[in-house]
Amino acid sequence: MIQKLKDYDFTLIITPILLAAFGMVMIYSASMVTSIVEGYESTHYLMKQLQWFVIGLAGFIFCSIFPYKYYQKLMKIIILFVILLLVGVLLFGTTINNAKSWFSFGPISLQPAELAKLALIMYLASVYSKKQSYINEFTKGVLPPLVLTGIILSLIVLQPDIGTASIIFLIACSVIFSAGIRFKHLFILIGIGLVILAIAIPNMVTDVRISRFTGAYQPFQAPEDGGYHLIQSYLAIGGGGITGEGLGQSVQKLGYLMEAHTDFIMAIIAEELGFVGVMIVIGMIATIVLRGIFISSKCQDSFGSLLAIGISSMIGLQAFINLGAISGVLPITGVPLPFVSYGGSSLLVLMISMGIMNNIAMSVKKAERTPVTEHKKTEPHIYQNRGGRTWQK
Repeated sequence: MIQKLKDYDFTLIITPILLAAFGMVMIYSASMVTSIVEGYESTHYLMKQLQWFVIGLAGFIFCSIFPYKYYQKLMKIIILFVILLLVGVLLFGTTINNAKSWFSFGPISLQPAELAKLALIMYLASVYSKKQSYINEFTKGVLPPLVLTGIILSLIVLQPDIGTASIIFLIACSVIFSAGIRFKHLFILIGIGLVILAIAIPNMVTDVRISRFTGAYQPFQAPEDGGYHLIQSYLAIGGGGITGEGLGQSVQKLGYLMEAHTDFIMAIIAEELGFVGVMIVIGMIATIVLRGIFISSKCQDSFGSLLAIGISSMIGLQAFINLGAISGVLPITGVPLPFVSYGGSSLLVLMISMGIMNNIAMSVKKAERTPVTEHKKTEPHIYQNRGGRTWQK
């Protein structure tokens, strides 16, 4: 029993739970006025997030126990289920913020694109782990899985949810790169992506999206239009100083900064808890990402290694895009801050992902303390990726 407890990665247990708990405190602080204005109790958004946290915690516990290698056997079912959800949301989904991205079941809403992130990570990790012996062959080793990736991205773009599609594309690139693809093939893929983007741009350009770009880089030229949100974010961040105005004391959440409890929750953290609070949150997210990369480097199973790097990339990229949006480095795309922003689907997927990561970490610790048999009838095949790490299969 003691040995089993030692196998758990407590960094990946404590850190995400603390982040989610802190997020609920900030969601309550950022949304209490909005909730009352909308005709709800002041705890409306807090209680909804708490419900998803409980569900996510159950998913976290289950996935921590469930052996991650079994996902390979369930891959066809998982991918088919996600594609059906993405098609279904286009036909029967609810439109929120000009995107048909949600299933609504009474008070509960589910965003299938969030599930697609994790499902695609599993799929790419599974497929490329089986192709390690011929990963250098572009048409046989690299290209086939990208067809399904393109289908999933297309279904999400049709909603349209450009922010989530961008994250999924970048996650896919990180998994493919980590699988050991040649740089020549990587440049070919980038070229194909640029061609597709050039073809798609004329159909994707709208006044709203143009205003997001101009608002990100020239906010003061349109302070009441595209630049409004970013200017209010600047005021919140600048007003917090080093230690902040105090928990619950934000001014920008009083109807000035829209989506304060979702996309711009870090701006409220900066205003209420200052630079110190911001750095603590960023430090905790960075701890999770770096821990995931470390586990990936230690895992001798190719599927587990790629799965860990994919999950780490998902969290790191979401955090980077969210922080870039509130600071004017990137256009506003509606990407939530991992574990902290309001959003049940996002929190659920993140907690499940942390459970999977914990299970990979447990398998790494078990492998490290299991003695290797010196005499074997057959030697395992050894594969080596571009970084020099070897995988047995």
